[in-house]
Amino acid sequence: MAKDKILSEIKDAEGNARNMVEAGVKSKHDRITSARAEAREIIKQAEADAQKAAQSAMKSAEESIASEKKQIIEDGEKEAKEIAEKASSRKDQAVDNLITEFERAIHA
Repeated sequence: MAKDKILSEIKDAEGNARNMVEAGVKSKHDRITSARAEAREIIKQAEADAQKAAQSAMKSAEESIASEKKQIIEDGEKEAKEIAEKASSRKDQAVDNLITEFERAIHA
């Protein structure tokens, strides 16, 4: 009977070992599946964060461009006003020069 008992214990030990290996394999697959799902979520969140950052950078660039555009227009309008004022102040002199030249042409 001792042999039977030893063989029975060996079979039990083999069964236990087999169960432990199967549980280990199942645990490994479960962890891999979980890690892949977590990686997908991390990638999804990173893409969302990158999209938000890109939109924020785009908005900031658009605001900067709008500000620069406004400043350029203001500078251009100021310069045009200054040129118009200078031209206006010289208008009388230009008319006088034209009349003088016209009179010279007539008297020549």
